[in-house]
Amino acid sequence: MSARCTVHPRPWGRPPAPTLSEHLRSWSDERLAHLFALRPDLTTPAPQDSGQVASRAGTRASVLRALDDLTRLELAVLDAAVVLGHATREELLAVVNADDDAAGEALDHLLAVALVWPSTSGLRALNGVADALRGDTASGVSGLRPVAPHALTREQAVERVAALSPQARALLAHVADSGGEATTGRARTPRSVEEATTPVEEVLAHGLLVPNQNGAFQLPGQVGLALRGGTTTTALCDDVPPVATSERDPALVDRVAAGAAFELVRRTELLLDHWGLRPPTVLRSGGLGVRELKAVTTELHVSPHEAALVLEVAVAAGLLAEGPDADGVSAWLPTHAFDTWSASDPAERWLTLARAWWASPRLAGLVGTKDPAGKTRNALAPDASSVFAPEAREMALRELVGLPRGQALAPGTGLPSLVERIGWLRPRRPRSRDEMVVWAVAEAAMLGLTGMDAAASYAAPFLAEDHAATVAALAPLLPSAVDHVLVQADLTAVAPGPLTPDLARTLHLVADVESRGGATVYRFTPASVRRALDAGWSAAEIHTFLAETSRTPVPQPLSYLVDDVVRTFGTVRVGHAESFLRADDEQALTELLHHPQAASLHLRRIAPTVLISTLPLDLLLPRLRELGQAPVVEAADGTVHVARPDLQRARTPRTTPAPATRARETARVTAVVAAVRAGDRASDAAPARSTTATTPTSALAVLREVIEASGTVLIGYVDNHGTTTERIVDPRRLEGGQLTAYDHRTEDVRGFSVHRITAVTPVPQP
Repeated sequence: MSARCTVHPRPWGRPPAPTLSEHLRSWSDERLAHLFALRPDLTTPAPQDSGQVASRAGTRASVLRALDDLTRLELAVLDAAVVLGHATREELLAVVNADDDAAGEALDHLLAVALVWPSTSGLRALNGVADALRGDTASGVSGLRPVAPHALTREQAVERVAALSPQARALLAHVADSGGEATTGRARTPRSVEEATTPVEEVLAHGLLVPNQNGAFQLPGQVGLALRGGTTTTALCDDVPPVATSERDPALVDRVAAGAAFELVRRTELLLDHWGLRPPTVLRSGGLGVRELKAVTTELHVSPHEAALVLEVAVAAGLLAEGPDADGVSAWLPTHAFDTWSASDPAERWLTLARAWWASPRLAGLVGTKDPAGKTRNALAPDASSVFAPEAREMALRELVGLPRGQALAPGTGLPSLVERIGWLRPRRPRSRDEMVVWAVAEAAMLGLTGMDAAASYAAPFLAEDHAATVAALAPLLPSAVDHVLVQADLTAVAPGPLTPDLARTLHLVADVESRGGATVYRFTPASVRRALDAGWSAAEIHTFLAETSRTPVPQPLSYLVDDVVRTFGTVRVGHAESFLRADDEQALTELLHHPQAASLHLRRIAPTVLISTLPLDLLLPRLRELGQAPVVEAADGTVHVARPDLQRARTPRTTPAPATRARETARVTAVVAAVRAGDRASDAAPARSTTATTPTSALAVLREVIEASGTVLIGYVDNHGTTTERIVDPRRLEGGQLTAYDHRTEDVRGFSVHRITAVTPVPQP
């Protein structure tokens, strides 16, 4: 239900309306300064040319930006100025269907931003405003054409409209509501009203439609005003939609909001701690994969929207960014700022996150929806943003903060009424703005700025950017951290409050979160205890941690669980091996293992008759033959099959014309020259051979360092025929067992199998 509002809709006050003469006296300083701020290239004109200055300064871009910040009432007043052309203040306010005081304050604002300016013949709209408002009836403008100075007077228009038949009046009203322009078809223009036989002829006989340059007829503004009872619109322009509210206990609101704020800080810390050890990879198109986002929702026990919000806020705050992981693959990693942020107070940490969300254009609500191409939007995707997002958050929070203390959005109707009110305050914003307002209200609750659909007490200083007052108001509301848990006999531990950051990280490593709420419940499982052992803990350290952390005695079942997991931990060992060597003669394997030139084979004995190697089979065979061995390949079933290689054939080349032959010959010569130059660079790199990496681990480390430094390396590479060649390459990417690099020999980007690389030598930059 709407109510007629007699106060202006803006949160700031305005001075009493000045007279027209006062406007003219002040125009040469303040108004001209505003105009020249829009167009600094203009030269200062004489005061009497202020109308020309306003016309030149009213560029379309600046006019559109100014119109986008107007309320529905201010747009209606501006539209009335366009319809009248020029009028006194009293005449302009008289045609606006609104309270005179509210319309007067709206007119004062239009004068302040130079969208309306006083001329010697009255108040006029800035040039370009009429074009910008035409056709924008959805924002509340009338859609009427300007008053035609050479047509009927306003009094004559009222008399002739009153004399129309109901059919002709309905026809004229339809033209006014459809843009004010129409065609008459084959209808004639009768000489008198008595000769009219149709509603169209009746309207033409009264002269209520005038021809334009396009051969059509248009409805003058004075006729449209007569049709609508003397005002530009039939609906009230100052009918501000009220916000539906209900009662809420302010103390309860603050406690709920502070709890949400603390949860945001804790979830961000837990997630980034986890990603510091196991970072997810970045998609090729940017963003986070669907599977990784689902893992976040499971880890934090939140919805996909909340998980996406935590990620977006962490990135906006500079705590999370893209970077290379241990394998050189692009991944989402915590930044160095995260370490500093983790050491600060909880209220300060929350303020960092809230300020990042407040200014971020990112839209976490878009995650999971379809884009115009029909693809699902991922979290942290580059295109999930909008320039209108910060404004939607600000306006939504301002309305909530503006509610009386103890008032909150009513269940069911409160949020739609808030969306409608903001639509009244900014009617020219896109339709997606309504969704942004809904997301802003939900995200403000997730961040802890609101609780139970009401603004928290510290939301007002946050809105005023008084950060010290915000922290001072929030800090007492945050729960005090505890440094202990209560371990129970059912292999669970209850945290009676929020844990200290160090204890929360450690306990999250040893146990899994089972439920959250006023008291978080952790469960000890074989998998969680094994996770601690994988992190390097010993059985004694786990027992000591439980005894020191629990205020209750450690139950016997938990001690047995830890001992059982420790007893089986490490009984099966897993290592990396590319190939194996097996022989019935142990002495032959022993001699091979201790051969002076067998260091490059990377052999290790795992049984008296079995050796393993980290080299692939196609690389190990030629090296064994170089040492005088005669190995044979064993199949998966243990059998040996010796046969000659299959005969291979190449495709018979086709005869090509002479130009193509010359082109191919030229390409061949170019390849030879490139190979020679690459060989020269390889020879120049000889002094650096002392830094050559020959083991797989050291070679990968050198390649990652060169990728980060965008350098060049000399690699030894074994081709499909077992031949080792040296290549000068510029490494680009290292992932999936493949090195992608620019090959100076072929002058092209190609891939190299990592297991075929025998040596890596950095090449000094020239």
